[in-house]
Amino acid sequence: MKKLLYLSLLVLLLVGSTVSAQTPKFGHINTNELLSIMPGREGAQQELERYARDLETQFTAMQTELQTKYTDYLANEATFSELIRNSKQREITSLQERIQEFQEQAQQDLMNQENRLLSPVIEAARQAISDVASENGFAYVFDTASGTVIHSPASDNILDLVKKKLGIE
Repeated sequence: MKKLLYLSLLVLLLVGSTVSAQTPKFGHINTNELLSIMPGREGAQQELERYARDLETQFTAMQTELQTKYTDYLANEATFSELIRNSKQREITSLQERIQEFQEQAQQDLMNQENRLLSPVIEAARQAISDVASENGFAYVFDTASGTVIHSPASDNILDLVKKKLGIE
């Protein structure tokens, strides 16, 4: 009876140590590589480039207007009365300030547009990575594109699995 008890205890210890000895499964993926092949990314990128060109056109028109006014001011400065000269200077200064303001706002708008257009693509990739990790038992998946992994043990690259999940060949 005592031997049976020891044998049962030994079996339990072996089973317990086997379960606790299992190491978590690690995986890695380069999200930049994944995002570059995601469906919808190219269309979003083209729309973003169109938007940037429109902003650039407006900015160039404003700069041309400033240059024209400044050139006119320099050419006719000697003939202007004090009142007109001051008025022209204020007009040029005001236009410079508006151009600066436009440039700052355009940069912010461009970033907002990029976030709006690319968020669905990024979220789809994030969800696919999460699904693949869960379905394949990966405890951790490291993004090798972000530079946050300095050293990692040998692991599985799940890019092919995520591409399959998204229907990308």
